[in-house]
Amino acid sequence: MKTDIQIAQEAEMLHIREVAAKVGIEEEDLEFYGKYKAKLSDELMERVKDRPDGKLVLVTAINPTPAGEGKTTITVGLGEAMAKLGKKALIALREPSLGPCFGIKGGAAGGGYAQVVPMEDLNLHFTGDFHAITSANNLLAALLDNHIQQGNALGIDPRQVVWKRCVDMNDRVLRNVVVGLGNKMDGMVREDHFVITVASEIMAILCLADDLEDLKKRLGRIIVAYTFSGEPVTADQLHATGAMTALLKDAIKPNIIQTLEHTPALVHGGPFANIAHGCNSVRATKMALKLSDITITEAGFGADLGAEKFMDIKCRMAGLKPDAVVLVATVRALKYNGGVPKDELNKENLDALAKGIVNLEKHIENLQKFGVPVVVTLNSFVSDTEAEYEFIRKFCEDRGCEFALAEVWGKGGDGGKELAEKVLQTLETKESHYHPIYSDELSIAEKIETICKEIYGAKSVVYEPAAKKQLARIESMGFGKFPVCMAKNQYSLSDDAKLLGRPENFDIHIREVYVNAGAGFVVALTGAIMTMPGLPKVPAANGIDVEDGKITGLF
Repeated sequence: MKTDIQIAQEAEMLHIREVAAKVGIEEEDLEFYGKYKAKLSDELMERVKDRPDGKLVLVTAINPTPAGEGKTTITVGLGEAMAKLGKKALIALREPSLGPCFGIKGGAAGGGYAQVVPMEDLNLHFTGDFHAITSANNLLAALLDNHIQQGNALGIDPRQVVWKRCVDMNDRVLRNVVVGLGNKMDGMVREDHFVITVASEIMAILCLADDLEDLKKRLGRIIVAYTFSGEPVTADQLHATGAMTALLKDAIKPNIIQTLEHTPALVHGGPFANIAHGCNSVRATKMALKLSDITITEAGFGADLGAEKFMDIKCRMAGLKPDAVVLVATVRALKYNGGVPKDELNKENLDALAKGIVNLEKHIENLQKFGVPVVVTLNSFVSDTEAEYEFIRKFCEDRGCEFALAEVWGKGGDGGKELAEKVLQTLETKESHYHPIYSDELSIAEKIETICKEIYGAKSVVYEPAAKKQLARIESMGFGKFPVCMAKNQYSLSDDAKLLGRPENFDIHIREVYVNAGAGFVVALTGAIMTMPGLPKVPAANGIDVEDGKITGLF
């Protein structure tokens, strides 16, 4: 069996102008990055802004397991299948981060015959968006430390600097560092921290901004530190906003590439869903809705993270209304949730399936709470059996969900036709009554409690003393109406990654709460979640190489 990168490198790509033409994008609206990728012009958005929106379909999943779910693969394959059925479809994805690409998770271009290409470009530097975000983030950090060094006219308390530097790499030794060592001219000595670029507030801002003007306003509102008297200090006060905007003026433009079957895909922005809001950019999604009949997008990790944030943060802020949700699972992952070891997942085991399917059940219930019709799909594996399929099909249909198998990994768009037809049927026969799960008027603590109890199934919420103080401060500063972005592990509905299935009677532990005033949400850190991941014992980077000018080992 060929690897993903072998399949991608053997693909015959069309020039991106031909792919863009499928959804009515003319060459003058493309800013080329070689033959196979381009950015879309601001003028294009202005021209199409008054068109009616197409349908919006979100792809999400159960909690990820080592058995694999293949959410991006399904998203890409569904878009290809829609095109094969004669629909004008566009895919809207996030850009991959270098951290997991070189770490353990790998890239994010889909897999098998349901990939977006050029795969190597996408998984590595792409069009430089992440580099621009990293530079803007670190420019703000440099200007902040320089202000303190040059007399500190704003009275910034170095012990209350909250802005962190970033790098798009898993590098655990940068989580907690000391800067300013050396002599007096090397700056003030203070503790500092790094986050991975996808956790930077600037990533969230880029993905939530409507346009360059909105981007600039949001950047200016970023809180970087507090004064000795406890007052917030913003990027505007440091006169950093203009230069940061200059670094991001091209990064805010959506990118267009293609699938292996030449279906157009907008790939733009990439906040992680376990430590950020986990959705591609508002600009790319809105542009896709204007250019297509059906936009298929995805949200990161399981529905408890990415889908919840898509519904409660992105759709609320952007005025979007999802028409249907595709919930991805695999037989293997459900058996893993039922207690089967990874090396025994290829055997039929209906008892374990019955135990593990409660994870799928909880995600179905959660998505239905948002008022959006749900289609469950199984990403097919050769080890699956008909008995297992029928058990899951009946389980889903008994809960009011359409059900379809997807074989897109091995068959591309042809393997997604059954799913595409179920989605089209759902769009035609079931109306979406989308609504967020909590109102703006609730307090931050009430919003956190709603997510923890309604979505995760927690018994109660426990705050560390520091988190309680931070929460009170955020409310007193006037940010109480902001939505909440929960930072939680992706492997369990709880904040303990080892609790699989559908855990009950557990507490969610909040250890830190802070405001992203520019992005417009409050972040609550749970359990042991890290905003700077580390590399595994054997990183994926060890297997990546270049042979005869071709990159090998990417997946």
